[in-house]
Amino acid sequence: MSVRRGYFVTGTDTEVGKTTLCAGVARAWHCASGLRIAALKPVAAGLDAQGRNDDVQRLVAAGSAGLTDAEVGPLQLREPCAPHLAAELEGRRIEPQALLAALHAAAAKADAVLVEGVGGFRVPLAPGWDSADLARDLGLPVILVVGLRLGCINHALLTAEAVRARGLTLAGWVATDLAPAVPHRAGNLAALQAGLAAPCLGAVPYLDSPTADAVAAYIRSEGLTA
Repeated sequence: MSVRRGYFVTGTDTEVGKTTLCAGVARAWHCASGLRIAALKPVAAGLDAQGRNDDVQRLVAAGSAGLTDAEVGPLQLREPCAPHLAAELEGRRIEPQALLAALHAAAAKADAVLVEGVGGFRVPLAPGWDSADLARDLGLPVILVVGLRLGCINHALLTAEAVRARGLTLAGWVATDLAPAVPHRAGNLAALQAGLAAPCLGAVPYLDSPTADAVAAYIRSEGLTA
């Protein structure tokens, strides 16, 4: 059963700023609409000495639905590696139905959700089920985070193709600067705008302190209509 309102947030690769962007969109959307936004990270790999995942903590703080750590991050694994490998190291399996049920339960406590994927769009989670299948099962339109660097245009266009091949809508994309100075930034943005055939919801410059509020300032909240 599809989640009724929200977006699935994916990226062109790992370490392109998905969590930073997800937190900023959650803040921008809430401030613009007054909706209670749940920012969720279904699968998180990498825990600190206190058993906490930094990404989950950031999304808990950015959300406005009052969810707990366990609701925001229903599956948190110790080892910072591919989720199916991290689960194997703990003698566990990622169970699709249990994960989907947890997400639906969290979504029921909010007006809208942002569900952050893992790495890129197609990351293995369980046998025969990857993060693209998770997006499809949730039935949410997709926001693509494009980390601006050499090769990002190809990665973005291939990801958009994969999103649409799953029958999902590419609702928009956001560019994130991965360095203080990005070569050929304007040219990359123009090529992405032409090739992705979806609205640009923002272009976030490199920020020394990428807080949810700082990122929210660069999000075009009027485009968040799902």
